[in-house]
Amino acid sequence: MMDRIFPHLRLRRYSIPRNFNKALENFKSGQISPPLVGGSHPSFPRQRELEQAIVRTVSYLRDIQDGAGYWVGELESNVSITAEYLMLFHYLDCVDEEKEKAMVNYLLREQLENGAWSIFYGHLGDLSTTVEAYFALKLAGLSPEDSRMRKAREFILSNGGMLGCRAMTRICLGLFGEFDWRGIPIMPVELMLMPPFFLFNIYNFSSWARAIVVPLLVLFSLRPIKELPPEKRLDELYPIPKEELDYSFERSEKWISWRNFFVYTDKVLRFVEKSPVKFTRSLALKKAEQWILDHQLETGDCAGIFPAMANTLMALHALGYSLHSKPIQKGLEALERFEIREGDTLRIQACVSPVWDTAWTAYALSTAGYTAKEDFLAKALDWLFEQQVDVEGDWIIRNPGVVPGGWAFEFHNDLAPDTDDTAVVLMALLGDDLESNPQKLEEFKRGLNWLLSMQNDDGGWGAFERNNNQFIYNEHPFSESDNLLDPSTSDVTGRVLEAVGQMGMNKRHPMVRKALQFLRKEQEAFGAWYGRWGVNYIYGTWSVLAGLRSVGEDMSQSYVQKAVSWLKSIQNDDGGWGESCLSYVDPDWIGKGNSCASQTAWAVMALLAAGEVKSDSLQKGVDFLLRTQQKDGSWQENEFTGTGFPEFFLIKYHMYSIYFPLLALARYRRYLFFTQEEK
Repeated sequence: MMDRIFPHLRLRRYSIPRNFNKALENFKSGQISPPLVGGSHPSFPRQRELEQAIVRTVSYLRDIQDGAGYWVGELESNVSITAEYLMLFHYLDCVDEEKEKAMVNYLLREQLENGAWSIFYGHLGDLSTTVEAYFALKLAGLSPEDSRMRKAREFILSNGGMLGCRAMTRICLGLFGEFDWRGIPIMPVELMLMPPFFLFNIYNFSSWARAIVVPLLVLFSLRPIKELPPEKRLDELYPIPKEELDYSFERSEKWISWRNFFVYTDKVLRFVEKSPVKFTRSLALKKAEQWILDHQLETGDCAGIFPAMANTLMALHALGYSLHSKPIQKGLEALERFEIREGDTLRIQACVSPVWDTAWTAYALSTAGYTAKEDFLAKALDWLFEQQVDVEGDWIIRNPGVVPGGWAFEFHNDLAPDTDDTAVVLMALLGDDLESNPQKLEEFKRGLNWLLSMQNDDGGWGAFERNNNQFIYNEHPFSESDNLLDPSTSDVTGRVLEAVGQMGMNKRHPMVRKALQFLRKEQEAFGAWYGRWGVNYIYGTWSVLAGLRSVGEDMSQSYVQKAVSWLKSIQNDDGGWGESCLSYVDPDWIGKGNSCASQTAWAVMALLAAGEVKSDSLQKGVDFLLRTQQKDGSWQENEFTGTGFPEFFLIKYHMYSIYFPLLALARYRRYLFFTQEEK
């Protein structure tokens, strides 16, 4: 499939560290990184309680492991995904009444008292999400006079109305004729014809954005509107007639700017759209169609995320594929695997996270002292090896000549492995018996080779592709919260350093030196690091400090201690840590929030990495985790601590409150064990 798009280029290998075999021995013995700063361990009278807590969590994890060897928890986001799923059925004319009723029950259950729908726990309501939920309920037959619909409508109208919606919501509505296309940023399908070296081409989008945008290019070009009967339209959400609204895009105050360039280009493109060159339009549509088919796996998945998969089905439908065609049928089956039934409700996940959840769980178990001699851990490690990607994806465009070897986040996303998952998987696989299994060792090295090859020119690592950093794209009206790109981030870079440090690389290695320079530049003035993929500065700071320690950085340096001081300063009175998702939009919320298990675990591990083993702050954090553990070995957590898109798509990983506290307690226990052995 992909070899039709990218010719196999000359193999490029990155040297595996010379002391790799020694690193394997160190991991087996528990010496997974340089010694902690701070001398002998403090007195910890609750050591037995610590041991029991670890055993309880391990027992819990054994009970919930899938028979195939993996772990996967729910990836909870917000109701917009379920609302869009319901819309998709109406758009394709394939409504399942039983499913629709269950989705309606779910949407109504999640509605807040003020009539809105939120995007994370404790949030007071989001306009775009509320509009989508309202529209889905209306499509399903709820009357606008229903009290719940009235409350939702009041929230919408009092918070800016339809013009305040995000671009993706506008597109969803536009496909049903419920939002004027003048207010939807235009991108011509001819973008498909631009070569990768051209400034404007689809490969300058991030992996996830590209998978969403290419089907949209087809929809933008063909504009296949699903006409609605009067009773299902949204006229009541427009306080004034639609034709009187101002759909123009906000301009920059600077006359010469990329923002203004895109705004004026949008006007030109709309004029051209009225009479496109037929030959190039036809050629571009065919190329988009082929791209979509090439990127849909045999399982029906496309990029492993709901928006890309739903857009793919609508684009194929617009291109003339029938509901019963193989691409649409297998796409619907793929989406069905994302569904969760609970009582009389049905909701759908935006994505699934088996590789991520399994890797972190296996790594935590290894850190807790379990080995591949335990059947349940051996089964998990074997499953991870089976998930290794061995085909080329779009990443090869910016990273030619490298043999595939990474891991993806999901069950089925072979065309888009990512560096974060790969780094965690490699750390987990160190717990396997690699030395006695040459095949596994070679597969491991292939994964490490791929990971090293993905370093960006600025020294950091992005998630999916190299040097995906054409920042002018963030000025396009379609861009929201700078989510069209995949540049280097502190959290992913820190994770990669943590992994390669356990494999023998240290701060003297040229690649590590570049990464350290990148991280020094990315540190905030108040000492923390931003969390792109987790909430927020607690996550980013833990990821970086863990990486610094792993490669042997001097943790007494002032820039490290600045981060430590910040972590101590934001600890809550109950001993835990918490940071609200609001920290992405309001600086006053940085480092502030209700204490929760996952964020407390991150802070504890960050302090351990920095050598703060004698500090009261660390002891209080460990005490919080022990005190709040439930009898079954899990922790109760309502907070959303994962990040899809900062500002508006936050995630609650249901296993974060299990394996991260286990990892934190296991690391602390390991410290106690080693200092006792030394005595």
